Formats: sequence, structure tokens, C-alpha cells
Amino acid sequence: MPKIWKLRSEEELPSSIPAIADELGITELLAEILWHRGFQSREDMNLFLSPGLRNLCKPTEIPGLELAAQVIADGLAQGKKMAVWGDYDVDGVTSTAVVKTFLSDRGYECGHYLPNRLEEGYGLNVDGIKKLHGQGIDLLLTVDCGITNNAEIAAANELGMTVVVSDHHLPGEELPPAAAICNPRLTEYNGQTFEDCPCAALAGVGVAFMLMAQVNRLLPGDPVDVRAYLDFVALGTIADVVELQGQNRILVKNGLLMLKEAKRPGLAALKVVSGYDMFAAIGAGQVGFGLAPRINASGRMGDPGRALQLLMAEDMETARPIAKVLDDLNTERRAEEDRILQEAIAQAEEHIKRDNRAGLVLYSKNWHPGIIGIVASRVVERFYRPTVMLCEEDGIVKGSARSIKEFHIHEGLTSMSELFLNFGGHKLAAGMSFKADLLSEFRERFDQAVIDKIGSEPLKASLKVDRELPLEKIDYVLLKELELMQPFGMGNPEPVFTTPPVEILERRPMGKAHVKLTVTDKEKTRRMPAKAWRMAEELGSELIGTTMRFAFSPKIDKFNGIPTIELTIRDYTRRRQ
Repeated sequence: MPKIWKLRSEEELPSSIPAIADELGITELLAEILWHRGFQSREDMNLFLSPGLRNLCKPTEIPGLELAAQVIADGLAQGKKMAVWGDYDVDGVTSTAVVKTFLSDRGYECGHYLPNRLEEGYGLNVDGIKKLHGQGIDLLLTVDCGITNNAEIAAANELGMTVVVSDHHLPGEELPPAAAICNPRLTEYNGQTFEDCPCAALAGVGVAFMLMAQVNRLLPGDPVDVRAYLDFVALGTIADVVELQGQNRILVKNGLLMLKEAKRPGLAALKVVSGYDMFAAIGAGQVGFGLAPRINASGRMGDPGRALQLLMAEDMETARPIAKVLDDLNTERRAEEDRILQEAIAQAEEHIKRDNRAGLVLYSKNWHPGIIGIVASRVVERFYRPTVMLCEEDGIVKGSARSIKEFHIHEGLTSMSELFLNFGGHKLAAGMSFKADLLSEFRERFDQAVIDKIGSEPLKASLKVDRELPLEKIDYVLLKELELMQPFGMGNPEPVFTTPPVEILERRPMGKAHVKLTVTDKEKTRRMPAKAWRMAEELGSELIGTTMRFAFSPKIDKFNGIPTIELTIRDYTRRRQ
């Protein structure tokens, strides 16, 4: 369904743009794009384009980090046996890898615990803590989790364990009784008040990295170069879909350079099974759609331990077979995802047609709990309605919710919180569980909550565009400059331009769902290839010879080793918007 196109900014450009562009050695077009994105001084633009590690905040600027590092350093000095407890997703696994690798490099052993998503769920659990205690662990660090595990940390305290929490999720009303907590989202802790933390948007792996950087200063002996762990940090940060601005941009930009070098056998093998050359330069998109899903597949399909084994593999002989297993798991995950998606779409169409649902609650007892969140995002993308995907086990319904920008999903669920055994989330994503006999009531109340907030008439998705760009202005100079804006992702979206009216000269299908077009400007002075992913049904052969406008991002296609400029179609319209 075509979207409403909106300019990213309609502010009038200042007369200083040509001078700023000249000082920075960039084109006025790039300066214009950056200015409309809020970088409205030479200094702001320069920092964005050259995000050096010298611009990282100090680790001690993160609330609670100084105390957390001291507790860990003191515990290690006292000979305490340490373990790290991570989440089962990419952020948690890479956080665990950062801690274990760093401590190994400094000469300390460190155990780990990664919960099985299907059997144990998210965060800490008492049984796992007891297992670690039985192994002699008396110093426990949580990464990417722990900030709401009050009861579990209290149980660890009773066993005599010292617990340090390192997390980036929102804290609850009462903090857990840990020996120390570091979390950039804390506003008050240990008698201090924190405002405007420069690292507030860090992923869990970013917090773990900063914590280890401070521990590195406190431990006796020669410190190690913590920049060596930035490849892990980039992988986890991109996968966690946090804003790629500020501190995250610095960490990811530099971490991607290390991913290119592929010095770690595990990451080299992961690049190869993802379809990239071992030493290829890859961007956030390739990490997010290639590397990260294979790491995630391990946790989604059950055991995240294999992903950690891959990241920490010491040679290619060890890494290759593990990477192959993860690739196979990802293939299995994609097949399951496609099956669930088709069932979910059929259900959604029925609910919309029969009941005119504003909020979709889709259910099947046998859907995979590790995959329904991904599918919920795809359903929202297709129908632009808040969506909850549900499965069931032993009479308990578990769900993943995804939303649209007009409906705060966590606030909506809070209005019916008495239905849930537990729930949590944020503006655009949430999870919950409840007893199966409450399914009908939940479906009605969720739909009503959406109607109360945004009305019963379906909304139309919008697409932010940077500016109109004629075909003749698209060249290798432009593409090289746009590369300076990498990495793209949440908070730093890839530039999207719009064409003036163009004619479709050719259309060729690519697989079942995709299509390749050839378009030309009205004067027929410039022809360009364009690819439209998952738009084969919408852009049929009847459009050949017609005039349309497209929203697009320009790319360099290197198929057959010959670089060619092409357009990646984001949206289309037959009229001028």
C-alpha cells in the first residue's frame, strides 16, 4: 500500500550552506541533507561525518558504572570465582563475549550462563543462579538483563553471591538489591541524581564494553587495548536496533572497520556463511540482515550457547562447522517464519474483513514463540495496524506485540494489565503472557484500546523523504558521499529521495515476490535500473509505458563484478504528492 510522503524537514536552508560544504570538502547536497537532519553547524556535521573514538564519553559518565567496576575489580582481587549472565539475543551474546574475552585477555577465568529462550525465558531465574552457585560462582555480572530481576538477585544474595547488574533496559520503580548497578537509563542511584547521560541510548553490549574499559583501568598489571572488542560491540548494537547516533555511531562506525578485518575466526566464518567475502567491508544493513539473524537463530530456536562458541572460536577449524550449524538454523527459522507469516496474513485479512479490527490479535497454539515477534513486524508492515501474535503452551498464552508510531503499545497494554501474568515493553514493541481462557477478552479489549486512541478508520503509513532528485543527478560522486553517512539504521535512516515523473520502460520478475524495472526521465536522457523488493504483485507488467513517481535509495550493484548504479524502490505513486 503506497505511503504518504513527507519531507524530513521543511525548514528553509540558510545561506551559509555553500560555505559549510566548502569548509568540510563535501557537496552542497550532502550539507543540505545533514542540515535537514538536525546537524545545523559545521561542528555538528564534522562530528557526524568523522565519529572518532576520541569523542567517546568517559565510562564513568554512565550512572553507577564507577561503583560496578570497583566491585568487579575488588572481587577478582579477592579471588572470587566470576560468571557473566547474558540474554539469549545478539546483544546479550555479544555482551557476554566482550566480558569473557576481556577477562581472559587480562588473565582471569569467567564462566557464563545464557538462558534457553524456550525453557527459561528472558532474564535471570533462580534455578540458573543455583546452578552457578553449585559451580562455586560467587561473583555474578549480568549483561543486557537484570534491572528488573529483583527477586532473583535477592535469592543470589541469600546464597552469598555478589551481584553486579549491567543493563540498558528501563528500570522499574524499585531497583534490584545488587551490590552495584550500572545502567545509562538510571536517573537516581546510590544517592546521586543523573541528568542527560550522553550514553543513554547504548545497547547492552555498549554498556558492557564501557564497564570493561573501566575495569581495565582498575585491575593490576598491564591494561589491554579494549578497542579490540569493538567488532562485538558493532554486531550487538546494530542487532538491537538502537539509535545509531552519538555514542552508538562512534562505536559502530569503528567496530565495522574491525569486522572488515575479520581477525576473529568466528566472525570471519559468520561473514562467509552469510554470503560475504571474509574480508569484505560490510555496513549496518549487511550486519542486520546477514550476520545478526544467524546469531539470533541460535537463541530463537533454543540454545544461544552455540552462537557464543562461534564468537569465541580460536581458529577456523572450530568456527566453520559452528557457523554452518547457525546458517542451517537460520534457514530453518526463515522457513518457519514464512509459514507462520502466511497463516497470520490470512487471519489478519479475515479479522479486518469480518470484524473491521483496528488492532489485530492473531493466535495459533502451535506458532513458534521465538519467531512470532519477527512475524508481527511483517504483519504491521503489511496492514499498518498494531498487531499481537500469540501462541500457547500448557494453558498459558504467550505473545509478542508490534505497533505503529501513532499507538504506544506499552501504554495500551498497561490499561488492561490485570489480564496478564506478566508483560513489558516500550512504545513500539512489547511481550505478554496470560491464561488461555482470557484470549477472547484480550482480543476485544486490545481492539477497543486501539480505537480509543487512534479511531476505527485505518491509518496510512508515512515515509520521510530527504528531497526530490532527478535521475541525471545520481552519480558515483553522490553515492560516495552518501557512504560517509553510514552506518544507517534506527535514528540515522538511509537517505530516501523521490523522482520527478518517470516512465517505466521494462519490467522483469526476480523470484516470486520481487521485480526489476528500467525507468527513464521524461526527456529520455537517462535510463536507470530499479529493484522493488516484495512488490511484484503491486508493480505488474501493465505499468510498462506508464508514468509514475518513486521514492528510492540509490545503490551500487556489483553483480558480475561490474559496479552499476541502481535504485532501490521504497514506495511509488501515480500522482504527484
